[in-house]
Amino acid sequence: MTGDIDLSPARLRRARFAIAAVFCAHGAVTGSFATRIPWIQDHAELSAGTLGLALAFPALGAALAMPLAGRVNHRFGARTALRGLLALWTLSLILPSLAPNLPALCAALFVYGATSGMSDVAMNALGVETENRLGRSVMSSLHGMWSVGALLGSAAGTVAAHAGADARLHHLVAALVLTAAGLAAVQGVLDLRSDQEEEAPPRFALPPRSALLIGAMGFCAVFAEGASLDWSAVYLRDVLDTDAGLAAASTTAFALTMAVARLAGDRVVDRFGAVRTVRAGGAVATAGGLIVVSVREPAAAMAGFGLIGLGIAVVVPLAFAAAARSGPAPAQAIAGVATITYTSGLIAPSAIGAVADATSLVVSFGLVTLLAFMLVAGAAVLRQKPAAPGASAADRDETAGIRP
Repeated sequence: MTGDIDLSPARLRRARFAIAAVFCAHGAVTGSFATRIPWIQDHAELSAGTLGLALAFPALGAALAMPLAGRVNHRFGARTALRGLLALWTLSLILPSLAPNLPALCAALFVYGATSGMSDVAMNALGVETENRLGRSVMSSLHGMWSVGALLGSAAGTVAAHAGADARLHHLVAALVLTAAGLAAVQGVLDLRSDQEEEAPPRFALPPRSALLIGAMGFCAVFAEGASLDWSAVYLRDVLDTDAGLAAASTTAFALTMAVARLAGDRVVDRFGAVRTVRAGGAVATAGGLIVVSVREPAAAMAGFGLIGLGIAVVVPLAFAAAARSGPAPAQAIAGVATITYTSGLIAPSAIGAVADATSLVVSFGLVTLLAFMLVAGAAVLRQKPAAPGASAADRDETAGIRP
């Protein structure tokens, strides 16, 4: 991979801040959409079951489109590809609130999911390349900036919902602002381009077997994240009978804890190691899920959603790092794990809706709690290779007796 000739420390710092801003803009779209799902549900006159069906279409769009991101990057270069894919994603925010019925909403969410998945893969691939050139971990903080963006988007959505604003106008304004901000941020990222003699990547990057369990961990974490982002507001409104403004605030609380945990994640992992961090996080997320399904007070439920966010925050960045160490083709493993994990996040909302339609939303979040506990049970698959001389005690303890 070739590209920018200037890889000085100043240029790399600028590239890191730029890709962080891209992550922030991407997350703001998700936060803006999630807080207005109750409005979209009412506007299209959907039940919980039909809403769940509609929310399956982002997963379908992402599953079909994500494997193409590597081809787009190879053809146009990292910066140009990210510019186009990010703009398509931010502008797709306009579509769901315009849908008057179920078929139109399904079509809108298919496009929403396809553009989300492709831009997500492109920015994560560029984030890993930036991290490699910096020579230190930054992926957790990049994902933290995604959560900051989700927080900002959900905070704006909370204000709009509390004021009773029409989601069509809200999402039009948000899409235009985020498109402009995203395009400005992309100007500063590394302009990496494939050598002409490099073979184009395959249409679908299948992960090696060693990465499948890593993908399963990412699946559990992103399922809990997607379910909480898209259904927490509906949960508070329908199960706990709160008003629209307070219900939307639950999404903001979730995004806030995700942001704080990811921004601090690099230091925590360096201190305690990946396995211990994920085990502790899984325990916290499990406790949060138990609070959500067992209490009937809105404040306690919001705290429960916050604990879920806190517990799962660093799992996905660690899954990408573990994937890169899982076999001889790091890029292929990262692409495959990314497809598994992010498709999980897009499947989660529809799965929650289907379970809720058959039983209740309380049972749906019981499933989320079970998947959070799986992080405790399976954290060892993220174990690091034997640490180099001078590594922290946490790294040495974590890898003692483990073959490379």
